[in-house]
Amino acid sequence: PVQSNFTPDGVTFFIIQGFAGLGEKKIIIFVILLLGYIAILGGNSMIIFALTDPKLNTPMYFFLYNLAFVDIVYTTTTIPKMLSGLLTDVNTISVLACFVQMHFFFKLSVTEVAILTVMAYDRYVAICNPLHYTAVMTRTVRLLLITGAWCFGTFCTLPATSMTWQRSYCGPNVVIHAWCDLSSVRRLVCGDTKIDNIVSIFFAILALLTTGVLILTSYVLIGVSISRMGVAQRLKAFGTCAAHLTVVSIFYSSERIFVSVLFSALTPFLNPMIYSLRNKELRDLLELNIVPVKGYMCSTVYLLTNSKDFF
Repeated sequence: PVQSNFTPDGVTFFIIQGFAGLGEKKIIIFVILLLGYIAILGGNSMIIFALTDPKLNTPMYFFLYNLAFVDIVYTTTTIPKMLSGLLTDVNTISVLACFVQMHFFFKLSVTEVAILTVMAYDRYVAICNPLHYTAVMTRTVRLLLITGAWCFGTFCTLPATSMTWQRSYCGPNVVIHAWCDLSSVRRLVCGDTKIDNIVSIFFAILALLTTGVLILTSYVLIGVSISRMGVAQRLKAFGTCAAHLTVVSIFYSSERIFVSVLFSALTPFLNPMIYSLRNKELRDLLELNIVPVKGYMCSTVYLLTNSKDFF
């Protein structure tokens, strides 16, 4: 069994127990997670590389650029440490590193859904007010929207993580999760955490409800607008929204522990495939730039953008 080591002055590190007891299965999980992480880095890096092209200087691609960047940083906060933990019998992390990981994981997860909300609004304007799209989605507006998404992520996570950081930890120090999950770490606090739990629940509900209601409202209005279109226009509108709706559905259908491990990598893994396969301009641009790109990144994106079997 894993021992809980701590000094008389308090906990100096945490033991991550999420993958304990898996035995030889650790190697299988390690390989799957490693390949998935490489695909996340490769796919999203290629999306970012492609979107630097001036031809794709539109609000939709600007938001997609930010989404790809968030996916890279978001998964990097947890997966590398998880990979190293799968290769050792005892996976430890310092208290400071634990809270840094915790904060950025939750901040970026909220930021991601906030960016998806901004993208839903962008689709609403494009479909429901196409003649005014350029006038509405100006450079200033898109910068304000994306800044708001990043600030919303900080606003919804900083209070809960900072409160947990200020608590005392005198042992045990075993985190029953695959990374420094907020609720799992909070169980190790020496003292009452009722207020902490209330704050966490409040901001979690705020983040989910705010983004969920805004996304739902956008698509209700889009649906009403599409119902008044002809068949050809409907198909085009559905095609425009399909990628975004797929990613949103994945994001809101996650659970905890192993499923949350999958979710933390699944959305960033699928984003490049979904958006590149569903978008002809991006697919064509990636194909034009595929030759100069070397190594795994090249082969990964080539498969993502040319496969006919994914959808």
